[in-house]
Amino acid sequence: MKKTTGMDRAITKRWRPATQAVRGGTWRSEHGETSEALFLSSGYTYDDAQTVADRFAGEADGMTYSRLQNPTVAMLEERIALMEGAEACRAQASGMAAMTAALLCQLSAGDHVVGARAAFGSCRWLLDHLLPRFGIETSVIDSTDNAAWEAAIRPNTKVFFFETPANPTLDVVDLECVCGLARSKGITTVVDNAFATSALQRPLDFGADVVAYSATKLMDGQGRVLAGAVCGSQQFIDELLLPFQRNTGPNISPFNAWVVLKGLETLSLRALRQSENAVALGKAIEDRVPRMLHPGLASHPRHQMAVTQMVATGPIFAFDVGTREKAFALLDALELIDISNNIGDARSLMCHPASTTHAGMTADAREEMGVTEGLLRINVGLEDIEDLVDDMGQALEKAGF
Repeated sequence: MKKTTGMDRAITKRWRPATQAVRGGTWRSEHGETSEALFLSSGYTYDDAQTVADRFAGEADGMTYSRLQNPTVAMLEERIALMEGAEACRAQASGMAAMTAALLCQLSAGDHVVGARAAFGSCRWLLDHLLPRFGIETSVIDSTDNAAWEAAIRPNTKVFFFETPANPTLDVVDLECVCGLARSKGITTVVDNAFATSALQRPLDFGADVVAYSATKLMDGQGRVLAGAVCGSQQFIDELLLPFQRNTGPNISPFNAWVVLKGLETLSLRALRQSENAVALGKAIEDRVPRMLHPGLASHPRHQMAVTQMVATGPIFAFDVGTREKAFALLDALELIDISNNIGDARSLMCHPASTTHAGMTADAREEMGVTEGLLRINVGLEDIEDLVDDMGQALEKAGF
């Protein structure tokens, strides 16, 4: 297994993102295959005993065990790092494996984390339940309030953890301000970038330290596999994340890594077109719904910030129809758009977060973060926009809007 001459990292770093998404990190065997090879192997053999000893001692390059390295997974990691502008990346079994590893690998009892109150339900569970069980203090704040970040800092604050745009309320965090504050205080920022990916937003460019992903979403883009990734400096990946991952094992399978590699080839095309469709659909229904939460529309309180720090505002938005009954009526009236809790898919999908993605939270916690009983979240896909507008229009009419 060898890299082709053209795949030298010094060369690939000079390529533009669209080229990196197709060719970055590609290794080729002696067979010269054009598509990345799928290595379904848990272990490896060695020419002699000294070779394996040198590899396990870290004194020689090469594969040792697929919990540590796998050629297909390594290609995915290199490609994501290139696209993200990161020094290194480690792929994970799922998005939540990535979030958990990115936090636990650097936190100890007695540390303090400041997190955004608006977050995916499982990410809030980490803050509200898991970390405190291990003696790690947590505070949740309104992530759109820049002053709240500084006010929440304690002498033992180790990490800022947030998502932008946030799931499902589409809160937008001022990346430059919050990451700059963290840097000035010696605090590590961990940014969940799943709603955007590097195709639409690169948090590291704004001073973030670590970027974590559910690659299940836009990176795969077709709802096929579970996958995650954590990007950061070489030091963070090698000294903090790798020991945690080596010994706890939240590893992605080579097959899933291969599927995500294929998804990355079209990521930018999909993300930009889906963003366009999302803006068009949002504009078409904004005057018919009681409350719209869409960073791509001028009505969003941080619209200007979103379009400044993002290439496009993504395929996902939310709106509030007032009650659970009306939300369910609208969902049940859909003919084209599927009811599903997934996002980032090429198909349009819609769900009711209070009864799905955030159902495990208390009603008070949901209210605190803005997940109301009437809130609906939609992932806008690649279908013809007129068909999507027609379907949403007839569903709104049947639901009484």
